[in-house]
Amino acid sequence: MKIAWKEMKKNKTRFLILGSIIFLVSFLTFIISGLANGLSQDNAALIKDLPQGQFYLNKDADKTYNLSKIDEGVQQQILIDNPEATAFSVQMGFVNDAEDKQHSLAFVTSTHSELFTNVKEGEIVLDRSLQEDGIQVGDVLTNNQFSGEFIVKGFVDQQKYSHAPVAFIDMTNYQEIYRVMEMQTIFIPGKDAPTLSALDSFSNKEFLHAIPSYSAEQMSLNMIVWFLVIISGMLFAIFFYMMNVQKIGLYGILKAIGMKTISLFKMIWYQMLVITALSLALSIALSQAFSLVAPDGMPFHLTMDTVLMLSAVFMVVGFIGATISGFQVKNIEPLQAIQQGEM
Repeated sequence: MKIAWKEMKKNKTRFLILGSIIFLVSFLTFIISGLANGLSQDNAALIKDLPQGQFYLNKDADKTYNLSKIDEGVQQQILIDNPEATAFSVQMGFVNDAEDKQHSLAFVTSTHSELFTNVKEGEIVLDRSLQEDGIQVGDVLTNNQFSGEFIVKGFVDQQKYSHAPVAFIDMTNYQEIYRVMEMQTIFIPGKDAPTLSALDSFSNKEFLHAIPSYSAEQMSLNMIVWFLVIISGMLFAIFFYMMNVQKIGLYGILKAIGMKTISLFKMIWYQMLVITALSLALSIALSQAFSLVAPDGMPFHLTMDTVLMLSAVFMVVGFIGATISGFQVKNIEPLQAIQQGEM
């Protein structure tokens, strides 16, 4: 380890360049991962915040949430057999405020359940982001397809669907707006939810992919994240390979005086570990600082679990890249390497 540390101190510029590259790649990865998670929350926080369970759509919906209509008789029987179950629907819409300004949102209604905000006829509870648009408790809102008026009864935090704020309304009001009597889905919380032959069932993760645009959006961003991770591994392999080529003479001398190949690998791993750890520490600090100064409208959500998971992946990828670059060390012949005269 002393030799590895002395070499790093002697060649500061060389290792500083590698550290800078790893820092930039990992920082970019954290930022894009934060944006992917933020967009995921902005697209489906209403669904993601539900507990683990099973979602049910009718079989004719072709696994697409918007096309699902649960038969009323089937729904009633399921709700009787499973008291903790709830049926709910979500549709995009809009409301007009007192100044006739239109606000886009997602109307949500459900059977009585603790999982969703319950409201009475003529009442509406909104995501808090609409409060920033000037809507206050007690305001009266209208909808062109609704004969009555909505009175704002309160706000809830972080309830978004399809990048729009959620509005909880009564089932009767929902049926009048959309001219439908059937609910779109049934949710039964718990790991032991039953299999219903009349309906298709989905886990929480599977149901997210039934939401239009969610899969395409997340797939694109996650692909960028993993490409960056792969690129960082390739950078490790290429950079350490170049350094090893330059140090063939040194490795030859070390082998000639009795140092084992495994010790040389340990030296490479130690240098990789130090560079990666320092680069990741700086990236984590700056990405967390970015989450504090990011604009209010930017959907950025970077959890510590995600940071730790990506950091572990970077460590593994860095270890693999450094190890692959070190295979040439194993084949070095001491006399031949010394004759090349490179130290």
